[in-house]
Amino acid sequence: MNSQKLGTLAGQAIDFAPQAKVEGNAPQPPKQPRWTHIHAPDVRASVSGTAWRGMRRELKVFLANYNALFGTGILLLVALSALFAPLLFPRDPLEMVARPFLWPGQNPAYPLGTDSMGRNVLAGIVHGARISLTVGLAATALGLTVGIAVGAVAGYFGGWIDNVLVKFIEIFQTIPSFVLLVVLVAIAQPTTGTVTVAIAIVSWPTVARLTRAEFRAIREKDYVLAARSLGFGHTRIIFREILPNALPPLIVTSSVMVASAILMESALSFMGLGDPNRVSWGSMIGAGRDVIRTAWYLTALPGLAIVFTVLALNLIGDGLNDALNPRFSEER
Repeated sequence: MNSQKLGTLAGQAIDFAPQAKVEGNAPQPPKQPRWTHIHAPDVRASVSGTAWRGMRRELKVFLANYNALFGTGILLLVALSALFAPLLFPRDPLEMVARPFLWPGQNPAYPLGTDSMGRNVLAGIVHGARISLTVGLAATALGLTVGIAVGAVAGYFGGWIDNVLVKFIEIFQTIPSFVLLVVLVAIAQPTTGTVTVAIAIVSWPTVARLTRAEFRAIREKDYVLAARSLGFGHTRIIFREILPNALPPLIVTSSVMVASAILMESALSFMGLGDPNRVSWGSMIGAGRDVIRTAWYLTALPGLAIVFTVLALNLIGDGLNDALNPRFSEER
C-alpha cells in the first residue's frame, strides 16, 4: 500500500503518508500530516461553552453581592452625570452666574448654591465628574498597559530579563509615589494630559509586580507546556494562553487604581497643580478652604462627591474579587 491510514479523530482520517505523485523519475516527498483535530469544531464548542458557563457563574456571584450593586449604581449615576454634563449645564462652570455665597436651597435655580465668585456649585460638581473619571480611567488604562507589558515579559521569560526588569521596577517603587507625582506635574505644564501621564507613571509598578507573579505561577501549567510542545510562538502563548488566566486579579486591581487616580488628581488640584482651565472636585475644595468656617458647603459637597465615587469603586472591586477569586468561589 502507498498510504497508511491511522483511525479517525473528530470524524476525519489522518493521512500520515499520502501517495506520492511521480513526475518523470523524481518522486515528490511525502506531505506533512495535517493535525485537523487541534482546531476541531467540537473542541472549540466545548471550550466556548465552558467559558460562557464560567462567565454566567461569576456574573451571578457579582449580582448577588448587594454592596457591589450599590457601588455600581452610584458609579453609574456619576458616569451619567459626567456624560450629560454639557446638556444639563451648557454654560461654562467657571462663569459667574449669580451673587456669591448662595446657600444650598436658598435659590431654586441653584440647588447647591454658589461659591465665593458666584459660580454654580452643582454645575461645577457635574463637570468636575468628567475630569475625575476621565483622568482616572485614562491613567488606569495607561498604567495597566505598561505594567502588564513589563510584568508579562519578566514573568514569562525569567532569567536575566526578569532580573533587569525587576530592578527597573524597584527604582520606581523606592521613590514615594505622591512625591514623584508632584515633581512630574511641577516640571511639566499642569494640564489634564500631563496629570494623566504622571499618575500612570507612578501606578504601573504595582501592576507589573502583580502581572509578573501571575505569569510565573501560570507559565508551568500543563496547557502552557502543551502549547509550547505544539510549536506556538511566545506572543501567542503570552496573549492567548497565559494572559486570559491572569486577568481576574488585574481586573480587581484596576477598580482600585481608578479610585486611587481620582484621589491623586483631586489632591493635585487641591494644591493648585491641576488644569487651571478645567473645574475639578479637588480645585473646588481648594477654592473653598479659605471660607470653610462661613461656607463649609463649598468644601463638603465636592468632598462628598469624591467620597461616594471612591467608595463605589472600592465596593465594585470587592464584588469583583468575590466573583473572580477561585478561593472565594470554592467556599460558595
